[in-house]
Amino acid sequence: MARERKDTRLQSEGAEFLVLGNLLIEGISAYKAYHNFKGYDLIAVNAENNTSARIQVKSRFKTGWEGFIINNFDCDFVVLVSLNRGFDKPKKNGETGIMAPTCYVFPVEYIKIAAEDRSGWGKISKSKLKDYQDFQDKWDLIQEFLSLK
Repeated sequence: MARERKDTRLQSEGAEFLVLGNLLIEGISAYKAYHNFKGYDLIAVNAENNTSARIQVKSRFKTGWEGFIINNFDCDFVVLVSLNRGFDKPKKNGETGIMAPTCYVFPVEYIKIAAEDRSGWGKISKSKLKDYQDFQDKWDLIQEFLSLK
């Protein structure tokens, strides 16, 4: 019996605004690309240097994500937001897995390398993201890209 797929569109939108908020808190001017911008969801800018960074936001609803789907690499960064909204079932000790979201800031070149031997439907598995933990909250990568640092 197939399990019904959960509608997470609202949480996906929330992930974009979460990334937008983090960028602003880090002193990076950014805007949401509201529609019809294939390849990116947010635009970070440095008006003084006339530079911009296109950011694609990917989100995973469940805690303990296994990977994510990406088919368009027309961006400068991919920010993966692990929303950590819980496990499929609580663990035997009662742990639900619900915790604060986690953001990983990846340069698109890193994602392209991980995507080289991905599945036919575009999924990059977590095992292909070598040392992905090193990219947690690496907002400084975007600051450097924009010459803000």
